[in-house]
Amino acid sequence: QVQLVESGGRLVQAGGSLRLSCSSSGRSFIRYAISWFRQAPGKERTFIAAIDASGESTYYPDSMKGRFTISRDSAKNTVFLQIANLRPKASADYYCNADTQFPRASDYLGGHYWGQGTQVTVSS
Repeated sequence: QVQLVESGGRLVQAGGSLRLSCSSSGRSFIRYAISWFRQAPGKERTFIAAIDASGESTYYPDSMKGRFTISRDSAKNTVFLQIANLRPKASADYYCNADTQFPRASDYLGGHYWGQGTQVTVSS
């Protein structure tokens, strides 16, 4: 079992950048692949990026390449999501997810463990 806590969401102007964090206090965190998703009001949750347990492999759906960078600091039990050149349509709740399997498909729906989300709002 793993508990996830997201942070870093805030109001930001269009064109700006943001770094979100997904942290856990448990030792088991290092055994999980971690993914990021986002969900805007009234829309489905969308898969953004994933990183494997070692931090050596990453996966981005084609539609997300170029705008997001996922990274992992195992010493800090934290996975980061860097978002560049934010646009208003990126406004959403962003969630991290833990899975024992590393996803390699754009239609990935997430593993068993979810954080509570962090809100990102991009103003025009």
